[in-house]
Amino acid sequence: MAELRLGPLLRYADGSSATVWVEASRPCTAEVRCAGGARGESRTFQVAGHHYALVAVTGLTPGTTTPYEVYLDDTRVWPLPDAPFSSFPPSVIRTSLEGDDLRVCFGSCRWAAPAADEHDPVGPDALDTLAGRIAADAEGERPDVLVLLGDQVYADETSEDTRRWLAARRDLSDPPGSQVADYEEYTRLYYESWLDPEIRWLLSTVPSCMIFDDHDVIDDWNTSAAWLEDMRATPWWRERILSGLMSYWVYQHLGNLSPAELATDPLYAAVRETPDGTDRLRTFACEADADAASARWSYRRDFGRVRLLMVDSRAARVLQEDARSMLDPGEEAWLREQVRDERGSYDHLLVGTSLPWLLPHLVHDAEAWDAALSRGERGARWARFGEKLRRKADLEHWAAFPSSFTALADLFAETGSGPEAPASVLVLSGDVHHAYVAEPTWPTGGPDARVLQLTCSPVHNSVPGYMRWGFRFGWSAPARALGRRLARHGRCERPPVKWRKKGGPWFGNQLMTLTLRGRSARLRLEQARGNGVLVTVEDTTLTSE
Repeated sequence: MAELRLGPLLRYADGSSATVWVEASRPCTAEVRCAGGARGESRTFQVAGHHYALVAVTGLTPGTTTPYEVYLDDTRVWPLPDAPFSSFPPSVIRTSLEGDDLRVCFGSCRWAAPAADEHDPVGPDALDTLAGRIAADAEGERPDVLVLLGDQVYADETSEDTRRWLAARRDLSDPPGSQVADYEEYTRLYYESWLDPEIRWLLSTVPSCMIFDDHDVIDDWNTSAAWLEDMRATPWWRERILSGLMSYWVYQHLGNLSPAELATDPLYAAVRETPDGTDRLRTFACEADADAASARWSYRRDFGRVRLLMVDSRAARVLQEDARSMLDPGEEAWLREQVRDERGSYDHLLVGTSLPWLLPHLVHDAEAWDAALSRGERGARWARFGEKLRRKADLEHWAAFPSSFTALADLFAETGSGPEAPASVLVLSGDVHHAYVAEPTWPTGGPDARVLQLTCSPVHNSVPGYMRWGFRFGWSAPARALGRRLARHGRCERPPVKWRKKGGPWFGNQLMTLTLRGRSARLRLEQARGNGVLVTVEDTTLTSE
């Protein structure tokens, strides 16, 4: 009999359809049955000995909340009957209705939470805490979508439990040591993270959008061409990157797509049509690793009059120093096309990118300076220093790709101007293990829309005390003066925008929630506390009708 190994994850939901992802113990038919008769079913597909299904559910009624159950070969496997799941409310699919408010909850960087009876060295998990609040009041406020902005798993920083599991499988004295090495070990990371009871229930009942960041593969993934050359010279890297891309496609990327996109996706069709899709998916991963332009991990989701563009700021990079860019030409053209498509049809543009566009001023200037040194602006000796510093200090955000930083500023100015401009252009980011709000201004007047950088991280992680001091100092007047000196030394061009901090920095395990109603937008920042509650530390209006 087939058993449910992982899931269900409610990934996509609109006014009349949804997708639900599951992993089963053996080949079977997965079925989702909803109260009221809506349903969907799909045969599992196989990758590396694991069996998955992404079930498209149709026939849902707009503006309703519908409980659902999961069956494998006509045997009910969800909801689970035993504690702690018996104490959770039923998993539901909520469909949208035109004119409804939209609540978007977002954050990044989540270490898997330890068992309930173990000490948590980084404090309470914000997603666990959110799940507890929703479960305690099933009719109360909940997000309409979770936007998870990277580092959903940590391939290079494994837990004690995972290290013990790895040690029973192979010799940890051989590279890559206690980091994950292959697809099977990636599955272990997802089990550890997503079998957490609160997270499992939360992801079964709140739709989610995801994008990777570096730790989903390795710290500072794709920092530079020299970094990539060094990694490709190691004997374990190839299996690591291929397994990382394959597992990301299965566990995260597929669920980002709508039923219509899935129906026309050639790779999804090919993997499903063969008894074992491993080789086909591995070939795709090889092509994606060899040529970033051969795969697109970015995607678009429209929620009524809100457009979300999730942008790949890791795998799409061009790393050659003389052509360095955060996005390859095809990816950049895709982003412009999605922004411009039916521009007057959305009131808010959300751009999800794991790495912040706007950083504390000193950090921005240091990254731009280092990029100039690394491309040889001050000679070969400085270039070698710049590369070493880039890797040691993680100087690889948008500011480290100056042409891409400028292109994004120009795109936001264009998008936010004119009679069809949205009310807001909001950049959602994580990565930096703290939260803040920053607002740019353009020297020539700028767009009509309000443009903001909203950064929220971590969901469940930590930041050393010296880095907290550094992030605070980075916004100060002395830091800005120091940054200007670095920029002059690197002969850096002035950025096309200025910006200032409007809120923060805030430190702790936290989530931001946007509430979008018509052309109004409101932001709330909540932090998880040890008593199992989310405490509001910021609640502010961004735009109004």
